[in-house]
Amino acid sequence: MQGAEPVKEILEKDVWGNIKEFMNLGFHIPTGEGTIHLTIWLLLVLILAFVVTSYFLKFLRKLLTRKMDSEDTLKFISIFKFIKYFVYLVVILLTMSAAGINVTVILTASAALFVGLGLALQELFQDIIGGIFIIVDKSLNVGDIIEVNGKVGKVFEIKLRTTRAITRDDKIIIIPNHKFISDIIYNYTQNHKLTREKIVVGVAYGSDVQLVTNLLLEAVDKQKNVRKNPKPFVTFDDFGDSALLFSVHFFINDSFGDPRIKSDIRYTIDAKFRENNVSIPFPQRDVHIIGHTNYKAPNTER
Repeated sequence: MQGAEPVKEILEKDVWGNIKEFMNLGFHIPTGEGTIHLTIWLLLVLILAFVVTSYFLKFLRKLLTRKMDSEDTLKFISIFKFIKYFVYLVVILLTMSAAGINVTVILTASAALFVGLGLALQELFQDIIGGIFIIVDKSLNVGDIIEVNGKVGKVFEIKLRTTRAITRDDKIIIIPNHKFISDIIYNYTQNHKLTREKIVVGVAYGSDVQLVTNLLLEAVDKQKNVRKNPKPFVTFDDFGDSALLFSVHFFINDSFGDPRIKSDIRYTIDAKFRENNVSIPFPQRDVHIIGHTNYKAPNTER
């Protein structure tokens, strides 16, 4: 037992002392309220805190997404990345505070910088918040048909800051996510894929309105992309200046291909009207030119 005392003393003074001395290597900055220690020990604590936090966040992400479908999981991961950066910042501040660094002084000194960055990146933060709202409340999904600033597009990617859609002419439109909060966006397929469309046509006065109605229904019924149920229907809209105005309403599942479907129906309507002698009038104007043969210019001489 007496021989164990020198060994214990050597371990405490030499080995452990050398380890503590090595761990305390770094920068020791004196301040008015104390000393800031930027040492190897602080670096190791930061690394350990990052590793533990990273594993904990990964476990938490798997725990929360285990019952989600693939689309919701991708959305949640986008939000989780933003949360992860915030958690890492908190871990850094707490570790620095535990090492004797006055975090309040750092935050106070950086307040002006944070305010400037906040103003400069205000729209960026709005986009991120908008992306979080989109992902959480599911107001927009991949595959939805939307209309933004008169452009119709199909959503194929939703990110934390932007949403990407492809237009009917195969062009990519990149939409900042804050637009979905501040602007009015039409979503054609939010509730379901079925949408009601219509084609307006005018026929000459004196036409058989029942014949026109039947021809319009036949033209729509021949299109394979038009749903049989709900059934298409025709409305007699108004007595126009030079025509009787009708609308044929029909339902489709492909809002994105709407222009092509309507074009095919218009071709069919034109052919059927020609076969049955139903004319589509166009506005006409009579211009009368009145000539003044005896016109005499006034005398301006004095």
